[in-house]
Formats: sequence, C-alpha cells, structure tokens
Amino acid sequence: MIAQPQPLIEVFAEMPDFRRRQGQRHALPAILSLACCAMLCGYRSYSAIAEWGRNYGTGIAHALGFTHNTPCAATLHTIFRRMDRDALETKLGDWAERVVANTPPAPSASEAAVALDGKTLRGSRKQGAPGVHLLSALSHHMGLTLAQQAVDAKTNEITQVETVLRQLVLKDRVITMDALLTQRHVAQTIVDEGGDYVMIVKENQPQLRADIELVFTLPPAGDRQERARTVDIGHGRIEQRNITTSEALVGYSDWPGLARVFELGRHVITQKTGEERAEVVYGVTSLRPERATPGRLLELVRGHWHIENKSHWVRDVTFDEDRSQVRCGNIPQVMAALRNTTIGLLRLAGHTNIAAACRRLAAQPAQALALIGIEYEN
Repeated sequence: MIAQPQPLIEVFAEMPDFRRRQGQRHALPAILSLACCAMLCGYRSYSAIAEWGRNYGTGIAHALGFTHNTPCAATLHTIFRRMDRDALETKLGDWAERVVANTPPAPSASEAAVALDGKTLRGSRKQGAPGVHLLSALSHHMGLTLAQQAVDAKTNEITQVETVLRQLVLKDRVITMDALLTQRHVAQTIVDEGGDYVMIVKENQPQLRADIELVFTLPPAGDRQERARTVDIGHGRIEQRNITTSEALVGYSDWPGLARVFELGRHVITQKTGEERAEVVYGVTSLRPERATPGRLLELVRGHWHIENKSHWVRDVTFDEDRSQVRCGNIPQVMAALRNTTIGLLRLAGHTNIAAACRRLAAQPAQALALIGIEYEN
C-alpha cells in the first residue's frame, strides 16, 4: 500500500458546501465519505450508496461523520445534482497530484507519464444529460486520475484540453495522447511549461503526416534511423510491435518542440484461427534520443492505453458506468469523479483486480473506511 500524503477524509472536509447552514441535516464531508466507501464496496448508483449506508448501521454512520442515520437516495440525488463539480474535480485532482509527487517513479521510467483521453457517459447521454463527455488525465504508472473536465455537447475535446493541461503539473512529465489532441497549441503549451509530449499523427494533420510518411518511405541521405521491437504472447494472441525513429524533420518542420518522428507497426496473429491483422501509425515527440530510447518511446505509446484499461474499462465493467442513466444537474460528473477516486484508492492499496477488491471490502467495510482515513473498530 502507498501512503497518502493527506487522507481523503481531510480532502472532503475542504470541499466548499453550497448549501445554506440552516436546515442542514448531514455534513457534506460525511456524504462524500459515504459515497466513496460504498463505491469501494462495489455499490454503483446513488440509490445503492443510500442502501449501503442503511445496511451497515449506526456505528459506521457515526464513524463517517453522521449524527443521525445516513441519508436516503432522494437526499443524495439533491446534493449531487447541485454540487460544484469543478470544485470537486479540483480537490480530488490536487490530492491525486500529491500522491503521485510523493511516490517513486517506476524503475523503467525516466519521466513521469500522463495520458490524456476522453470518455462518454453513454447511458447519461441517451437521457439527454449535458456535459457527459469527459476529458481525463491519467498517470501511466499509478492509474490515478489527475484531472477531468466535462466537454459540452456543442464543442469537442480540443477546446477543453487547455483547461485540463492548466490543472496538471507539466514540468518533467511526458504527456501522451491520441490523434484528436495532436494540435499545435497543445504541443506548444506542453513544451512551454517544461514538459514533453508523445503524439499520434493521423489525417487531422495531413501535411505533418505526409512528411513523416515520406521520411520512412524514402529515407533522406544521412538519416540515422533507430529501431526497437517487442513480441508479446498472451490472451490467445501473438503481438509484435516495431518502432523506427528519425530526426530528419528537425529543422524542416515547424511543429512546436519537435525532436523526433516515429513509425510504429503492429502485427497481431490470433493463435486459434491464424487470422492476422497489421497496421502502421505515425507520431511525433519532443523527447530527444538521450532522454528516451526507441524502446522507451514504444513503452510510452503502449502505456497510453492504460487510461482505457485502468480507468475507462473498470468504470464500465465494474461500476456499470455506461449503463448509468443519471442525467440531472451535475450528478453524472460527480459520480464519475467519485468512481475515479475509488479506483485510485484501490490501486494505491495494491489491488489490480478492482472487482475482486470491491467484493472483499463489501464483507469488511471497516477496511473501506480505513482507505479514506477513518479508523473504525466493530
């Protein structure tokens, strides 16, 4: 287990309460603690959170900070609907940043890496809820969500990426992203703040893509290209990845911070059927050769998809996020923020199988309280 620089219960205590003091029955930190502990035990919706509170009785209710019984589902609905989602995301993001800052990097990583990617809350979108596409930043190594921003239906991730970047510590970090976010202003912001980027280049940057493709199709004279290769066998597949890097466009392309371009080939064989699939993608990075070998660059590209495996997939499969149809006010975003934090807490505790961990904690709720910083004895 990784020690938290600040218990989460203290972070909840710092959340500004939007309610008038008169008539308040339940303290906001207690409500957020209840929601997080219930999610740690695998309870998915605000109505299930209310049920968890009723199931475990007054002892746990008092430990969480309630002076009466825990709130009903209607009360949770009202509070989550009106809660300041941006303030919640900021507080939780700051906490996650402090955790990452106090944790030694992975042995193979010379720089801390953060993935940027978007996710749509599909069930809420079907119900017409606003702001149900969320752009998130996830630590490659730790699987912690460091920032999250709602993207309005009338816009896209490109317009909100600067908002997310402003919430992150960029210095000495590598930011990875898919082709949609491969934009000049994004690259410029990252290098201006002392960070580096690894970006995939597709048809939305046609000139840059054409230049990179030409470098690897007809290498210019004197171009010293470097290569790395990996082969993985598992899940019924043989997957081979080959990366080739080049500095040929340095001084030719005006892409901000460009230090190298790369060609990445993937070849996958399904062992049962023999079916083969191959693809080639191109990319750019501000990492110079002395800071990252082709092998390390390959790790960073592959590590980008941790945001899918460590966050998006878990939220959908374990917490049933895509089927959640909450749509009122800020409930979809508040619930997504709490799910992110729940997953982060479980990863900090050393759990890799999040679903199994939730089942274990459901039988031992005192351990769920301990993860957010509450000591409780039955």
